[in-house]
This record gives sequence, C-alpha cells and structure tokens, in this order.
Amino acid sequence: MRDRWLRDLTRRHLFHECGVGLGKIALATLLAGPGRLAAGPERPHPLTPRKPHYTPRVDRVIFLFMAGAPSQLDLFDYKPELLKYDGTSVPQEVVRDQRYAFIERDANLMASRFSFKRYGQSGAELSEIIPRIAEIADDVVFVKSMTTDVFNHAPAQIFMNTGTSQLGHPSLGSWVTYGLGSEAEDLPGFVVLSTGNGTSGGQANWSCGFLPTAFQGVPFRSQGDPVLNLGNPPGIDDRLQRDSLDLLRKLNRHHADIIGDPEISTRISSYELAYRMQSSAPELMDLAQESPATLEMYGAKVGEPSFAGNCLLARRLVERGVRFVNVYHSGWDHHSDVKGGLIKQCGLTDQASAALVRDLKRRGLLERTLVIWGGEFGRTPMVESNLALGRKMGRDHHPRLSQCGWPGEDSRWDRPSAAPTIWDSTSWIIPFTSMTCRPPSCTSLGSTTRV
Repeated sequence: MRDRWLRDLTRRHLFHECGVGLGKIALATLLAGPGRLAAGPERPHPLTPRKPHYTPRVDRVIFLFMAGAPSQLDLFDYKPELLKYDGTSVPQEVVRDQRYAFIERDANLMASRFSFKRYGQSGAELSEIIPRIAEIADDVVFVKSMTTDVFNHAPAQIFMNTGTSQLGHPSLGSWVTYGLGSEAEDLPGFVVLSTGNGTSGGQANWSCGFLPTAFQGVPFRSQGDPVLNLGNPPGIDDRLQRDSLDLLRKLNRHHADIIGDPEISTRISSYELAYRMQSSAPELMDLAQESPATLEMYGAKVGEPSFAGNCLLARRLVERGVRFVNVYHSGWDHHSDVKGGLIKQCGLTDQASAALVRDLKRRGLLERTLVIWGGEFGRTPMVESNLALGRKMGRDHHPRLSQCGWPGEDSRWDRPSAAPTIWDSTSWIIPFTSMTCRPPSCTSLGSTTRV
C-alpha cells in the first residue's frame, strides 16, 4: 500500500503536503544572503556604546531597591489626619473594593509613631529616622502617586523590575543596556549587588528575558571573588589560559559562521570579558583605595559587606562606565513592629543613600546618573495585628499607596508632575515607595519618556 502511495505522489502533491518544510528551506536560503546569517566579518559586541534617538541628560542608573516594601507613611509621606483618626476604623465606602494580603478591610487606622519636620528650601516633610536624607532634601524630588495591581512580594518585585509580573521579560537594566550599550570595556554593562537575605523575585529581577544574554544582569559578591569561577584554578598560568581562550574563540567563531546563532557571539564576548575582569574586578572591589573621609561619609568598612559598601561600589561602577547598577537590600517587610523594623533598616541605609547622592554630585556624576530609592509597593495606613501569626503593630501590603522621587541640581519642587517615568512603555505602572535622585529631563535615557 505504501509503495503504491509513493508511485502516485506527484510533484505538485509533494509541494502541497510539505509546504512548511520547503518554506523553511527557502527561508534558510534567503537568510544566508549577504548581511544576514552568512559567514562574514565578526559582529560588533552587543554592548558597544551606540547613539540613542535623542541626546540624553541621563545615561546611567543606580537603583537602590528596598526589597520588602518600606512604609512610605513613616518615611516620606506625612499624613497628619491619621493622628486625628488613630485607632478608628476606616469607613467601608473607602475600602470596599480594596484587597489586602493579611488584614481585614475594617482594621483600625494607625498613625506614624515618628515625628516629621520640614527640611530645606523645598519644605519637604520627612521622618526623624532619615536625618541624612533630610539633609539633601533640596536635591531630591518625591513623587507620591505610584500604584500597582500586584501586592505579593515576588510578583510585585518582578513587576517593578520588568514591567510585568509574568516571568520571561527583560528587566529595566537589560533594556537600558540594550538601547545604549555600555562604556565599560572591562566590566559588565549591568551589575547587581545585594545585601540581606536576597529578593523574593530572585534572578527574574535582573533577567534579560527574550533579549540576548549579553544584556543579563551580572551579580557581584561583596566579598571574595566578585564573580564565581573568575580566578584561574591551580596549574593554569596566563599563557595557557590565553591559548585556551584563543582556541575556544576560533572554534566558536567557526560554529557561528555555520549556523549564525548570535548567542555564540555573546559566548565569545563573555569569555573575553571574564578574562579582562580578572584584573579589573579585584581593583574595583578594593575599597581601601578610597580615602578615609569617603569611607566615613558612606559608613563603609573595608572587608565588611554592607549596604554602605555596595553604595560606594555603585559609584565606582558608574564611574567606570557601567550603565546600570541594581543595589538590592532586603529586610523591609514589616508586618509586625513597623517602628522597630524601620529604625533598624534606616540605620543601615539612610547614611549611605545620602552619601551616594553627595558623592555623585561632588564628582560631577549626578548630572548624568539617575538614582532611585524604592521598594515594590506601599504600606497600609491600617494596623496589622495577628496573634496567631505573632504580629503586632505592623503594616500590611498596600498596592494603591506608594511614592517615589529623584535628586538633581535643578530639581523643581513646585512642579511634582514634571517628574518623568524612566522607561518608554504605555502599560508600565511604577509600583514603589521611593526617593529618586536625578536631574529632571523628559528624555532621561535617550528615548521617549512619558510624564
């Protein structure tokens, strides 16, 4: 029966039944043409700096991400009316459509347990537990209109970093390096630093998603080798390493010429970058090169991993041309004892956050560097107390209440609506309670931004 079917098969019938396969053959032929997948000159490195659509005021970013979501009500967003209604229930017509992670909608209101004062010529009202940030109040813009529709930590952190709570999408740092490349020849264009117990969103927070892996964030460790497996194993000297890399480059280049996979070029570039980082990374991480006055300003100590040390490393990274630096610090999820939790975390972060702004400003880097301080969502004005969970005097997740801001030498406090978003996306909501440090510009990263 099969032999008879083969004898009756016509050429037209073959084309009809195998159209998909023949289409692939035709497509491969077209792509093998000049300038496509055909063998040719080696492609430029994907992180090579390139000219954006517009001349940007800002071309590098430091994102100080406070994982766990700090309470804006106790830091930057003073609510004097809460004092009047402290301990009373919220009217049901106000919260009837809202959902919270743990508390009921009829939970009592809780005023901040901290005092607030006005600082600087701007008159910004700030909490007593962030005195160093208060000293730079006139260099900071606070935006108190941020919301999100995601109020669990992992998806909210991924949403904040990528614009969607679904996995597989590029992070903000990946998009920035994709659009602008990087000026750092001996370091990655997108670096991740972390203190505390890590983030709920994990690696998805700095993922390259569907972009080439050259735009993936590279985590640096705060002690030991900055990147694992960066040093040579015993018995491998520089000459043997260089010969091995040259052979790998030749083999990978030959393979790339055959199949045209851009990831092979990324692999070649990664090997070469790792080789250069063997000398550049240790020099970068050596905070002993900083003056005692600078170390004291940040509150950093040589050889001791800390948020302060990571802020100083962030400055050293952008100074060397790195395009995007994420600095994650966990410990802000205060479902219980929000007062004690904030005192602890502000003690770890307030001095270094303000020092970073001052340091960038005195070195002339703040004019072209966007610094963001924030978390994944806000905190409720209602108290969270749950004896079964051992919680008392805390605050729950609040997706509809958060804030942000940024510093720069000519920030306009009288025009809060002029603070632009820092990416170009019609669907992006900025869900974080934050302070952002930057000079105002509606084309902050060289592509269209929306106010």
